[in-house]
Amino acid sequence: MTDEQGKPRFRLGFLTHVQGRGDPAVTYRNAQELFVVADELGFDVGWVAQHHAPLGGGGLPSPWTFLAHAAARTRRIRLSTAVTVLPLEDPVRLAEDVSVVDLLSGGRVEIGVGSGGSELEYAAFGRDIGRKRELTSEGLDVLRRALANKEVGGTRLTIQPPAGDFTERIWQGVFSAAGAGYAAAVGSNLLLNRAAYGYNEPTDEVQRPWADAYLAAWGEPHAPRIGLSRFVFPAKDKKTALDQIGADVLAAAQRFTARGAFPAGIDQQEALRRFHSFYGHPDEVIAALRQEKVLPVATDLITQFNPAVPDHDAAIRALELIATEVAPALGWKPASDPGH
Repeated sequence: MTDEQGKPRFRLGFLTHVQGRGDPAVTYRNAQELFVVADELGFDVGWVAQHHAPLGGGGLPSPWTFLAHAAARTRRIRLSTAVTVLPLEDPVRLAEDVSVVDLLSGGRVEIGVGSGGSELEYAAFGRDIGRKRELTSEGLDVLRRALANKEVGGTRLTIQPPAGDFTERIWQGVFSAAGAGYAAAVGSNLLLNRAAYGYNEPTDEVQRPWADAYLAAWGEPHAPRIGLSRFVFPAKDKKTALDQIGADVLAAAQRFTARGAFPAGIDQQEALRRFHSFYGHPDEVIAALRQEKVLPVATDLITQFNPAVPDHDAAIRALELIATEVAPALGWKPASDPGH
């Protein structure tokens, strides 16, 4: 995965939380269409987020069913989660689902896992949210064993169909330098969220030390991977972008304020800053991303529109601008080999 000079190229991804403003069937159909469009545009990876409790405009509780359908509609784009909420899953059953979708897709699956944080979801599944880190670690150990085709549950059972090599295909979402160090210690790729909540400092200033801690702790024979999720919404100009995303971002910030993650009384501009947003004309987005402090060490740029829910046509146009103007200006180009 290198350019003509032998330098590593970063992979370009997009992430959807599968949200809309009306009929869920339309919302899901539109989200599937984004995978088709991204595949045609040359995006390397399509990601989905798992939410059991509904978000504004929907949400996706069953990501592997969704990705199985996306696999059938696409040709080369890789398919992953950011994240599957691991403590709310049976890790053996999860490994079976992952292996089935990987087989059907021709080996295009990756998986990102995390602990989640919804008290409602944990209660609904009978899990203790106070043990979420412990449950995540325990579940990840079982998931790794199952995807390595080792016996699980103290029995002679190995999963069917047998899994491909997932050594370099498991990602872990973290929210601290300690979490980054743990992810490195167990050999997971690193996923960094679109924004660091609970901090007044810019997200990239908060997260860059986490990325550095991860790289310092890495000890596996293969190269480490850092996936950087960012809110990126290019449009014709800044006003056009704000017309699509501004109200949603402010409303989301107000929900975060109610949970104590953001201070009270912030305006739209401060809401956009706290969500570490990159928006406006492609040239403005490119200039801002060139100042991003984590991007230089990232191997994957994962673009998303959440917490905004732009119109479907505007979302497609934003994907086009990311793939044809923004990402190429940062050094990305589509892979020539579908098996990259």
